[in-house]
Amino acid sequence: MTPAAGQDSLSAVAGLSAEEAARRLKEVGANKLPEPRPVPGWRRLLAELTHFFAIMLWVAAGLAFVAGMPQLAIAIMVVIVVNGVFAYIQQARAQHAAAKLRELLPALVSVRRDGRVIKVHSSELVPDDVVVLVAGDRVPADVRLALATSCEVDESMLTGESEAVAKTPGDTAFGGTFLVNGHAEGVVSVTGDRTRLAEIAALTGKVEPPPSPLAQELQRIVRITATMALGIGALFFVLSLLVGISWRDAFLFAIGVAVALVPEGLLPTVTLSLAVGAQRMAKRNALVRNLQAVETLGSTTFICTDKTGTLTQNRMNVVEVWTPAGLLAIDGQGYNPEAVITGSGMAEAGRLSLAARAASVGRAVLHEGRWIAEGDPMEAAIDALASRLAAGTGGADPREQPTPSHRFAFDPRRLRESAIVGTTLYMKGAPESVIPLCAGTGNGAGTGRGAGPGAGPGTEQALAMVDEMASHGLRVLAVARRSLPGPPGTAFKLEEAETGLTLLGLMGLHDPPRAEVKVALAAARDAGIKVAMVTGDHAFTAAAIARETGLLGATETVLQGPDLPADDAVLTALLDRDGVVVSRVTPEQKLRVARLLQARGHVLAMTGDGVNDGPALQQADIGVAMGLSGTDVAREAADLVLLDDDFATIIAAVEQGRATYANIRRFLTYHLTDNVAELTPFVIWALSGGHFPLALGVLQILALDIGTDLLPALALGSEAPSKGTLKRPPERRHLMDRALMFRVFGLLGPVEAVMEMTAYTVVLLGAGWRPGAELPVADVLMAASGAAFTTVVLAQLANAFACRSATVPPWRLGWFTNRLLVWAVLAELGLLCVFLFVGPVAALLGHAPPTPGGLAVAMAAVPAVLLADWLYKIVRHRRTGSPAGSGATRVQSP
Repeated sequence: MTPAAGQDSLSAVAGLSAEEAARRLKEVGANKLPEPRPVPGWRRLLAELTHFFAIMLWVAAGLAFVAGMPQLAIAIMVVIVVNGVFAYIQQARAQHAAAKLRELLPALVSVRRDGRVIKVHSSELVPDDVVVLVAGDRVPADVRLALATSCEVDESMLTGESEAVAKTPGDTAFGGTFLVNGHAEGVVSVTGDRTRLAEIAALTGKVEPPPSPLAQELQRIVRITATMALGIGALFFVLSLLVGISWRDAFLFAIGVAVALVPEGLLPTVTLSLAVGAQRMAKRNALVRNLQAVETLGSTTFICTDKTGTLTQNRMNVVEVWTPAGLLAIDGQGYNPEAVITGSGMAEAGRLSLAARAASVGRAVLHEGRWIAEGDPMEAAIDALASRLAAGTGGADPREQPTPSHRFAFDPRRLRESAIVGTTLYMKGAPESVIPLCAGTGNGAGTGRGAGPGAGPGTEQALAMVDEMASHGLRVLAVARRSLPGPPGTAFKLEEAETGLTLLGLMGLHDPPRAEVKVALAAARDAGIKVAMVTGDHAFTAAAIARETGLLGATETVLQGPDLPADDAVLTALLDRDGVVVSRVTPEQKLRVARLLQARGHVLAMTGDGVNDGPALQQADIGVAMGLSGTDVAREAADLVLLDDDFATIIAAVEQGRATYANIRRFLTYHLTDNVAELTPFVIWALSGGHFPLALGVLQILALDIGTDLLPALALGSEAPSKGTLKRPPERRHLMDRALMFRVFGLLGPVEAVMEMTAYTVVLLGAGWRPGAELPVADVLMAASGAAFTTVVLAQLANAFACRSATVPPWRLGWFTNRLLVWAVLAELGLLCVFLFVGPVAALLGHAPPTPGGLAVAMAAVPAVLLADWLYKIVRHRRTGSPAGSGATRVQSP
């Protein structure tokens, strides 16, 4: 033991005045990193016009010009430009939405101004501001530390070193790093572009993140369809030459096939769907930090949730205090100065609360007759209780107590913290961590000698009381103290100081459950999602809250961190069930839980709010951080931030994630069905050896892609979640699975193709043409082609409504429940009229208005598609039990 020369002193630092801070902010500017130079709009647009598909079409347009077909070349270029501009607009919208969402993230920092601690936006910091930091905070600028208690800083983002660096008064904590342990106050030295982080950022190039699973699957779909388009196009070119078609016409056919199969609008439509999903989540207080996480949320099969603040309200109230003199009950809310305090031993309870307050940092402020938490809610509740008990017993104001000269900060492994005031050490923490260090119970200070680890005499009653209080759902803290040898200011090592204590008593804090948690848990179970509580709290407390909220399963499995099986297989079998409670877990154990559940095949969502939750949040498929009470470390590691810290918000986000996944499948079904109808005329022409006239030309296919796929696809991509979204298990399939492929290539596509070719043939036969005969006159061919074109457009209108669900017919969903789709259909009908009845446009496309017979068949395509879709859903209902049109339950699935 040595005098504490240079030891961190906790004497207050006054800080700037608000007026001086405002003046300096005008002088030096906002505390922001220099914005990276945005990619110019023309370069982003150029990229959309020069990707793989676009280059393929540019080549086709050039060859069309060379072959003497300028109309085709111009039409292909129109398709390239339209799709490029559309993709550019959607990308810009997605970036704008992401920027807006980022603004919702908390970016506040505690500073000392005008002699008190307030919250300001990090951009408002100025040099010489005094910043107050606690574990989990991001350092907002380069700060010269004046006060440092057990201070460790994670500088990995600057140095690459994973080990936290110990900091002492006089050291500099660099902006962008994280305080992972202890408490600190410091003076801002430089801000904004003058910080060390800004210097490194200026030297660092932008690194693109790896593609997400969704992006990889979309690229897989794109590669498959592109290969098919090129391969089938080349095949038709060869077949055309073999049947005697000129190379010019053969090239025309090959281009038509390739254009028909290229999914030009797939990627921008998916991006829009994800952006819409993220915006809808934000309206429900779920901030998505990564667009691809929107879809992953829909696949969640297991949620590991914290207790405090997520299942509960994070409004701590001290409701019971136990000392050897008796049990003190506090009726009403602990923050209410008028609440009644009953029981014996108020003086002893007062001393206990003062001791607990000495080992705390959080405070409560009396405002308009009520105590308001400032800092950690638990410590603020202790502070409020100390003030009330002091007033009730005539004791000294707790705020006049001496300031601690040294703190041993809370550590999730030790589960306790302590502070030295004068020659007395005060400690508070988990009972199982504090009581073994105590030599006994009593109202006096311990001697500090002779008692090693292990509960001393008189602590058995305290241990029994811990279990009783925890069984009521209370969070229990043990409070102890001891006298230290030597003069004030003597430095002690942790092991020397925290031994031989006297247990003063216990405090029971109540954190009421959120009212909406029961409903959210029921929704999660209906959705086939298992939920477990993973908390650092006492097993009895966690079990009581789990039982009160309805989380605890029928087997009432409650595991404790120190007792977790070493065998991974055994632990996995215990964890992989609904309603498990895992208490007193360390960060390493929480990470182990995440890895084991993922190895079991689960898509895992893990919640966390502390600095030590970062590894588990990063490991989980979806890391969920708290926006109100969470630390910056947790938010940085998370994919989803709950702006209201509410468990129910996770379920709402899962619902939107599932809806987004379903919307992508809807668009795929719609688009691929259209491809079948566009490809069929070329297949029939090839199989007939060129003797059956070609029903659709390349320009018509391009018109269909522009007029048919674009607007309805956007409308399907923004479909709202259905009532049955959370009434079925999570999706565990590829976007293009057997069900989707059968629906497209075995049902909807063939029905459209049959109706298309029927309309075309009816017009030809009505004009006297017979198979094998000479081709009819041009007017007949144009009218027949117009009938085929009209049939595809009208069939796709019906298909758009059919694709809204794979289980429920559109008349049960309601024809007008998706207003965007209604407007898209009306716009498409308007385009059809333009394509058919505006002379120059019809002549360019090579068709004419259909005959009455052809129009009748085209109109019959609408009920034909809807009928085929309905019959498919009835059969699926009988085979799988999912709802169909004849049932009373209105449930959708993609």
